[in-house]
Amino acid sequence: MCGIVGYVGPRDSQAILIAGLSRLEYRGYDSAGIAVIDEGGHLGMRKRAGKLTVLRDDLSAHPMSDGTTGIGHTRWATHGGPTDANAHPHLADDDKLAVIHNGIVENYAALKAELVSEGHTFRSETDTEVAAVLLGREYEANGGALVAAFRATVARLEGAFTLLAVHEDHPGLVVGARRNSPLVIGLGEGENFLGSDVAAFVEHTRSALAIGQDEIVAITPEGVTVTDFTGHPVEVEPFEVTWDASAAEKGGWSSFMAKEVSEEPEAVANTLRGRIRDGVVAIPELDGLDDLFREVSRIVIIAAGTAAYAGMVGKYALETWARVPVDVDLAHEFHYRDPVIGPDTLVISISQSGETMDTLMAVKYARERGAKTLSICNTQGATIPRESDAIVYTHAGPEVAVASTKAFVAQIAAQYLLALHIALVRGKLSRTEVAQHLLELEAIPEKIQHILDTEQEHIEQFAHWMADTRSVLFLGRHVGYPIALEGALKLKEISYIHAEGFAAGELKHGPIALIEPGQPVFVIVPSPREAPVMHSKVVSNIREIHARGARVIAIAEEGDAAVLPISDEVLRVPLAGAMFEPLLAVVPLHIFAMGLATAKGLDVDQPRNLAKSVTVE
Repeated sequence: MCGIVGYVGPRDSQAILIAGLSRLEYRGYDSAGIAVIDEGGHLGMRKRAGKLTVLRDDLSAHPMSDGTTGIGHTRWATHGGPTDANAHPHLADDDKLAVIHNGIVENYAALKAELVSEGHTFRSETDTEVAAVLLGREYEANGGALVAAFRATVARLEGAFTLLAVHEDHPGLVVGARRNSPLVIGLGEGENFLGSDVAAFVEHTRSALAIGQDEIVAITPEGVTVTDFTGHPVEVEPFEVTWDASAAEKGGWSSFMAKEVSEEPEAVANTLRGRIRDGVVAIPELDGLDDLFREVSRIVIIAAGTAAYAGMVGKYALETWARVPVDVDLAHEFHYRDPVIGPDTLVISISQSGETMDTLMAVKYARERGAKTLSICNTQGATIPRESDAIVYTHAGPEVAVASTKAFVAQIAAQYLLALHIALVRGKLSRTEVAQHLLELEAIPEKIQHILDTEQEHIEQFAHWMADTRSVLFLGRHVGYPIALEGALKLKEISYIHAEGFAAGELKHGPIALIEPGQPVFVIVPSPREAPVMHSKVVSNIREIHARGARVIAIAEEGDAAVLPISDEVLRVPLAGAMFEPLLAVVPLHIFAMGLATAKGLDVDQPRNLAKSVTVE
């Protein structure tokens, strides 16, 4: 989950590294560090525990000599606590070699014991330093050939890793290797970049190359060389980044989360744009898959966290429209429980970053067992799409805040497109019915914008009044159930208070015991027009908790009068079809979580103990 950046070229490497790390800090903010080969050929290194600003302030107070070759790292701690000693880079070969790392070296203990027996010493508790010392040993054994030393080193490592290294004997060279962790190349004029994702270098170039599994890259100002772990040259897939650096900046907003919530209408609109033609779904990436969609007997959606809740919403759409059985599995459970899948199974993975390690391992497991795999992802050049048979990109743009918002609604929109396409191919919906649903889907961005315009100030105000709340419950039925789970997760992530989401029908099976006077309960209320039976059931649930003193906050469609006498707050959403309500009902919950965390004085973008992209299991 760490962020890494590398640079070679004519410019001030420190400035480029720090700027790149600032764009990658969402990947980890326990500590940060850089290593630079200065103009005199000396390797200098500086690292500090804490957020990037600590390192930045230290460099301002005590400048390092500048150079044109360097690597930088922002850390989410795994092995060893967030201390100066455990921060990256780690040094070896008499401090002439610097290494940074994202991932976990699973056999580090055995390697460390081997190196200690040879007389090597260590200054940290990390697995990364083991890789650095091993690389230093191999560098000497390979006569100072850094790429060859890398090849020998990665052959000994087990687990997930992206490694970057520089050596003062080789100014103008950064070497990297990846296995199960992200790494992309940025191509410039007389300069080149490496990064965990394109945000590291998009300020300087939008031309990129995606590194494949078990590959080593060497960048110099003049060019890029990529080989596999055995030394054979490989073809590298180029792509153009479709957004510029300003998209990953706050742009005057109080936080990235505030900016990204405001972009939810645009995220949905961009995911739909160009994919609806003449009343049908037209996604070029799905060309040639119609036979698969006709024949598939089962779909499994795999994801984790917020993406899993988006997958739960997708399950309702796929089963209702396409009439195909759908399971939603947490990716980290899927490949450990020996699931029954085969050639007639379609496995759909959902990941904002496309690097979620649990989900990546589940995709590989599914492919090994003959299932077809399709990825829904927001990040170009990511690993999961390249490991899948097909890809539907969301076009939410960069999401920097750790708590996902706009990516969530974009993932639902992408699944709806997919579900409607499969429904038409399988003959479960007519072309007219598909066209009607698509018209409603296309109206969603404007309706989300209406919520932002009319309800945000109200929601933020009562969130401020609830700043001392210690527990919040969320209830929902049908497609409202995963929205209840999402609302609870957002509150836990950024407000650090207890929050639970429940299926409303489960209320009398235990959770009602939690209700006491003053207990805040959000209830996602189905439409009385579209789902009258479910609406009456949920109104009954509200009566039950209201009678026991709960403070009820109802999220209900405009004109629903039944909730007024039994709710303390009513947050209105525009009229929509039953299947489209999740895209609207979730918006007030995102605003509320952000408002309550802000009222508590918390960092909504970088909540404690979390990082944006979970690239370790």
